[in-house]
Amino acid sequence: MMYYPTFDLFDDLFTSNSRNDFMKCDIVEKEDKYQLSMEMPGIKKENIHMELKNGYLKIGATTTENKEDKDSQGKVLRKERFSGSYSRSFYVGNNISQEDIKASFDNGELTILIPKNAPAKVEENHFIPIE
Repeated sequence: MMYYPTFDLFDDLFTSNSRNDFMKCDIVEKEDKYQLSMEMPGIKKENIHMELKNGYLKIGATTTENKEDKDSQGKVLRKERFSGSYSRSFYVGNNISQEDIKASFDNGELTILIPKNAPAKVEENHFIPIE
């Protein structure tokens, strides 16, 4: 079978990795907190933002990617640009404040620590005696 480099261009169009699997998250329960570890390869720390609103922690990221392939003479065979944004949301409860959440970013992995809440006390019924 002969090799046709042109077909590689079509293969890349139809078989390139999907960005749908971006921001995969592992959640580990520790004694006093939850640890979220999120994969974010190729993302810069300054392009990540987190927001806590109405009990939901929203994590977002943006990326821009430029790719250029040249042959041995420097002739451009393909030039692609990609720009996108991603987000995930997690319900953390209304008793968590922004100051309670700690986050770090290292080697393409975002680690978020969220303290566990003490279970909310269920208020007991207080009956009023009728005289």
